[in-house]
Amino acid sequence: MKTDMSTILVIDDDAEVRETMESLVVRQGHSCLTAGSLAEARVRLASPSDVVFLDIRLPDGDGLSLLPELKEAQGAPEVIILTGQGDPDGAELAIQGGVWDYLVKPSSVKDIGLTLKRALAYREEKRGKALPAALSLDSVVGVSPAMQELFERVAQAAASEAGVLLTGETGTGKERLARLIHANSRRAEHEFVVVDCASLTESLLESTLFGHKKGAFTGAQSDRPGLVKLADLGTLFLDEVGELPLSAQRAFLRVLQERRFRPVGETREVASDFRLISATNRDLADMVAAGRFREDLFFRLKTIHLNLPPLRERREDLQPLATHQVERLCERYGLPPKSFAADFFEVLACYDWPGNVRELFNVLERAVVAAGRESTLYSLHLPHEVRVKAARAQIERCQRLGQAEPEAVLCVLPGDETLPTLRDYKSQAEKTYLAALITRTAGDVGRMVDVSGLSRSHLYALLKKYEMTP
Repeated sequence: MKTDMSTILVIDDDAEVRETMESLVVRQGHSCLTAGSLAEARVRLASPSDVVFLDIRLPDGDGLSLLPELKEAQGAPEVIILTGQGDPDGAELAIQGGVWDYLVKPSSVKDIGLTLKRALAYREEKRGKALPAALSLDSVVGVSPAMQELFERVAQAAASEAGVLLTGETGTGKERLARLIHANSRRAEHEFVVVDCASLTESLLESTLFGHKKGAFTGAQSDRPGLVKLADLGTLFLDEVGELPLSAQRAFLRVLQERRFRPVGETREVASDFRLISATNRDLADMVAAGRFREDLFFRLKTIHLNLPPLRERREDLQPLATHQVERLCERYGLPPKSFAADFFEVLACYDWPGNVRELFNVLERAVVAAGRESTLYSLHLPHEVRVKAARAQIERCQRLGQAEPEAVLCVLPGDETLPTLRDYKSQAEKTYLAALITRTAGDVGRMVDVSGLSRSHLYALLKKYEMTP
């Protein structure tokens, strides 16, 4: 017999609200934990919970800043926002953050109880479902929470036949992710056909996509299948779909609806059973509003929408990405395996990577070539422009903390006294920096992340390392 006992965590600075919610939860047969601040909530997260009621305005910060930690918390509880701030922007941020529901106080006990029951029912159903098959992550690396969450959604996309729209900055790996979806789908044994929409000219567009008959136009010396037909039973990948001309958008919309088309010069229609994946670094919603992209096509493309985070927002992936790529490069160039000096990764972490993973891989190749047969990669092997920009970024972060020189934020080296070991110096520098960071930001974790350039998980790891709290 299934037990209905669940654990509910209520995070609200109003003691009366906490008491009311606890009474409601207990009457429904569940156990209840409460917290009146972010600090208390983090203590409570040591115990697993099934549903969290979260207030936005808390005495020590914004409740929404807790969402990433709740996702990583034991059991990954469902989150219901319960706040007196009827803020539509806050609601949007909360929903984008993956919350179950957003309730504005005062909400009736009946409404709150009903939402809780639905959240628990959803959670129970989710637990009972078979998990998607494990992804075969061939040549795809990502250990950060953002990428792990993305891989879960990729597994869902691969198990379906729905259209997928991949968005993200240039160089984030959209085509690689599209190939990953294809390789894990039931169409994996068939073709993965790439259409470079940016290179399609008006004159050759229909012939390229739909093919042509011999003699259909000057130079058509034989029948030629188009890319849409080549993708039959496989996957058609529209790369840079935002560059697709309006005339092609209109023609392609019908192909998506009917899965049929007419090659140039042909009198009969041809069928193609393809799965569509599209990618763009442009904002298609803005293009729709400006009349540069068809709204009906946009809705058909984004049945499943996956956004790839930029590399600067997942710095935890820098080291595994670099390690994986350098191994491949050494194999390609016939070089012995290389190890890494600590300063190599320190410079990588200080750089913002505007070109994302593509730029990282290019930089790593230049470093491997510069190192030659040397067994260790040092920051010295990195291109000058990367080292200079990383140094500038470090100095700018220090100056944002109100210090004229970076040494003032770190620690002063002794004069005639014995130098400390580099490890001790770095530890003291980190502790000094974190102390200054907490003071300058008044312990606001969101501001600490922005100022330091660290990811939230990396920041918490450092704070834990030195037993410091914001």
